[in-house]
Amino acid sequence: MPRLVDHEVRRREITDAVRRVIVAGGLAAVTFQTVAAEAGMSVRLVQYYFGTKREFLLATHRSVMHDAGARFAERMAAHSGDASPREAIRAVLVELLPLDERRRAEAIVLGAFNTAAIAGQGITADETLAAPRALVAIVADQLDRAGRADVSAARAALDAELILAAIGGIAQGMLPGHYTARTAVELVDHLLDVTLTTASDTEPEGPRGH
Repeated sequence: MPRLVDHEVRRREITDAVRRVIVAGGLAAVTFQTVAAEAGMSVRLVQYYFGTKREFLLATHRSVMHDAGARFAERMAAHSGDASPREAIRAVLVELLPLDERRRAEAIVLGAFNTAAIAGQGITADETLAAPRALVAIVADQLDRAGRADVSAARAALDAELILAAIGGIAQGMLPGHYTARTAVELVDHLLDVTLTTASDTEPEGPRGH
């Protein structure tokens, strides 16, 4: 009997190959031929699963975000219950840093997609924004839980945007070696120190009597 093919497994093999091609040579290196060679299959088979280069690029972006999302869910579950908002946010932010080869590869791939969106290379920011928006919502929710004095939900959302923008910069800075893993984690902690400081903590003291 012919062997049954798991189509989802085959699609994942292709998107994993796309990731490796991007890590090795950037988006410019991605073609049906290079992906097929990396995946160890024919060009025709890649075309069977993905009719266009755009299709397998977007599927690859989704696969990276799906993997990261699964890890975020595990982190959040591990820090549920007695975990403070700071601990929960820190767990998510540290997971975004390229602290091992898998996350380093993901950061390179996501950076390549960002560059493509900026340069107008067929992938738009709107097509890759769903996952970042979800992360902002997670962080904003935890900031709301922190109970900071005089901080509105709108302010929490802005703080979440700022935190994730900073983490994106730190993660990309780690790739060429601008930041070590230790420095990156220290920056995360400092960022949380600054963000979670309440308004009353930063107010100047009034004049003291003599």
